[in-house]
Amino acid sequence: MKTNHLSLAMALNRRKFKGWTVCGIALVSLAAGSFTTARLTHMIQVRAASSVVFELRVYHAVPGKLPALESRFRDTASKLLAKHDLKAVGYWIPEDAPAWDNTFIYILAHPSREEAKKNWEAMRADPAFQEMARSEQADKLVEKVESTYMPPTDFSPMK
Repeated sequence: MKTNHLSLAMALNRRKFKGWTVCGIALVSLAAGSFTTARLTHMIQVRAASSVVFELRVYHAVPGKLPALESRFRDTASKLLAKHDLKAVGYWIPEDAPAWDNTFIYILAHPSREEAKKNWEAMRADPAFQEMARSEQADKLVEKVESTYMPPTDFSPMK
């Protein structure tokens, strides 16, 4: 009788061991699959983002008008940019004088040059933008605007 109990116990232990082995294999497989999927997803995202381009915009304000230009961007222009999918990365006023006196800088991120062009055209057609442009003509704030498109390098942390 003891032999039967012993045989039964050994059979159950083997089944438990096999069960744990199957669970372990399944867990390792799931982890490996998740890792592989995550890496592939990241690679797809990097490839999809490869057409991203940044736009550096430098505004040279009329002397003494920089605070008014900053207010215009804070209160109106930044909202119009966002409305038309022109995504601002940031806005800056350089501190080093005299070379940067009366200078306002911002950077936009675009999915592509084509999207940038399309979004700028949509913004320029917006009546709110046209009203802002008319007020700019009446109270001239800017002497010159420079725009430079910059695709990120392959080693850039910002893509």
